[in-house]
Amino acid sequence: MKLRGYGEDRLVAELTRALERGENVLVGPGDDCAVIGRPRDARWQLFKTDVVIEGVHFRREYDPRRVGWKALCRALSDIAAMGGVPAHALVTLAVSPDENVERVKALYAGLRKAARRFGVSIVGGETSRSPGPLFVNVALSGWVERTRCVLRSGGRPGDFLYVTGRLGGSRAGRHLDFIPRLAEGGWLTAHFRPTAMMDLSDGLAADLPRLAAASRCGFTLDESRVPRTRGATLAQALGDGEDFELLFALAPQKSAKLERAWPRQFPRLALTRIGTLNSKFKIQNSKFPRVFDHFAQR
Repeated sequence: MKLRGYGEDRLVAELTRALERGENVLVGPGDDCAVIGRPRDARWQLFKTDVVIEGVHFRREYDPRRVGWKALCRALSDIAAMGGVPAHALVTLAVSPDENVERVKALYAGLRKAARRFGVSIVGGETSRSPGPLFVNVALSGWVERTRCVLRSGGRPGDFLYVTGRLGGSRAGRHLDFIPRLAEGGWLTAHFRPTAMMDLSDGLAADLPRLAAASRCGFTLDESRVPRTRGATLAQALGDGEDFELLFALAPQKSAKLERAWPRQFPRLALTRIGTLNSKFKIQNSKFPRVFDHFAQR
């Protein structure tokens, strides 16, 4: 059997099912970050790795500075989804010997710009010859206060579902310039403590079912309320992916206070209630568009 048609989620589940976890591994595969520490520690460590590959996540003609920015910010978005603070990064670069030196330097300039903006220290990594396309892998560490760590799995039936920002349009280039929602994730976990949260990397149509399944819930989505980038269709808002906004569940008794406080704290960023978690564990929505899957049949 070949990987094509196998499905990314199925592959990851089967590869990680038998992994042994050390005594300090609080959260392993299956969430936005791994969480390391002892249950009563005041702070826990976060670990995340992410890769961008030429021809998959970016095109050759893209500005390499924007590619470098994206490479680091993808991992930062996962730290944000846990309510965490980023710390140190290792960068692995694999590239053809025939690549232009200035292009590689420009890519690193984008990495440095993101690192400066969000307080990350790039502390090392690896460079390697590649016979294929250029790729950049970022391994990122961070930390989160124990009382503010939010997983995908804590949602409960009746919780309201929210998204930050607007969705759709990544294929027009938004995926190269997004701002990881570190400030927003930190504020939410400090003041409202969502029951579940994740970043939208593969699109709402892929990631909302993942959050609901992790919380052993179903969901109701009001498609008329899905916030769209100007010019984006509903299908694009649901399925384009690489929005890197936050999707979270919140106890309904906290909703009115959140909806009053949000525009005062983040006046330039929309917050939209889009649905509700419910008790139906079997998730079905035939209207959802097809989303990107690295190993789906095409």
